[in-house]
Amino acid sequence: MPVTHDLYQDLKLTKEEVQQKRSEDPFLDALINKYSEADADVVKAETATSDAPSDDTLKKLKEKRLQVKDKIVAQLQARP
Repeated sequence: MPVTHDLYQDLKLTKEEVQQKRSEDPFLDALINKYSEADADVVKAETATSDAPSDDTLKKLKEKRLQVKDKIVAQLQARP
């Protein structure tokens, strides 16, 4: 059963730390929202049965999610 990615674990931050940073940075907040949507798209694609996407489509969804996560990491590193 596919599950959502644990962004907080990947970032090595607690949920509270991320929430604090989100509240101080609207761009970071938007990126995290975008990541959540991308992650939900991946989970939905992975759980699809009758209308399952092709492997290539699933790969592209995962790449999109990774790109957003990379932007989140860059944004976090840019802030003190």
